[in-house]
Amino acid sequence: MTVFRYDKTFEGLLSALFDVYRLKRFPDALLGPGEPPPLFHDGVIEVGTTRERADRAWRGLERKLSPSALACLTYGWLSELPHVDLLLLRYMKKAIDAPSSIELDFGDPVVLEVSNIWKKVNSERHKAMQFLRFQKAADGTYFAAMRPLYNVLSLIVPHLRDRFADQRWLVYDVKREYGYYHDLSSVAEVRFEEKEKHLLSGFLGDDLMAKDEKLFQQLWKTYFNSTCIRERLNPRLHRQNMPARFWKYLPEKR
Repeated sequence: MTVFRYDKTFEGLLSALFDVYRLKRFPDALLGPGEPPPLFHDGVIEVGTTRERADRAWRGLERKLSPSALACLTYGWLSELPHVDLLLLRYMKKAIDAPSSIELDFGDPVVLEVSNIWKKVNSERHKAMQFLRFQKAADGTYFAAMRPLYNVLSLIVPHLRDRFADQRWLVYDVKREYGYYHDLSSVAEVRFEEKEKHLLSGFLGDDLMAKDEKLFQQLWKTYFNSTCIRERLNPRLHRQNMPARFWKYLPEKR
């Protein structure tokens, strides 16, 4: 059994792809730092992550895959599903080795699974944009928190940057404990050593909230309730269109 160990980054996975061809060996398992190897193995190959190796591997993929198929790889990585890294490595090797494009070969189980994961992550991306709710802080910054099923925060930043270009905002992933801050000119990834209450709950406290924010939240709740036709309530359909995992961070659901 061949085992590769890498740093669990996408750049590291591309470096692992480089080593697949350099060593002419394909791993049966991919391990992260500190993970114990399987009971029976032929030794652990340590993958050296470098920008040069990753770039060379990516350029090789660009020659074999369309931009949309390359996006499937990044979406798959952001799914954070168990063993998705080994699945993506298989897909990338198939793509490079095949005489023609494999991206529409859904008869191949690897291609089909990567496509299905892309659909799930893309669906979560759309839901994250739909159910994001900003709260205005006293300093004028707009704050929004969520706990998406997949790591889609980076995928919604382009939409937020275009839609709210004239506002300062912070969107934060409570589960993964990082966010993106827009300062009117650029967007930067941010992490916080100390987790203040609003970073844990997803809601600003009275001491941080703008004076008129509660009023606007109440107006939104009133609008939400007034547009609801009680005679046509369909809880099952409601949960299907607005998954319950987003409710905690929606003012209209509190």
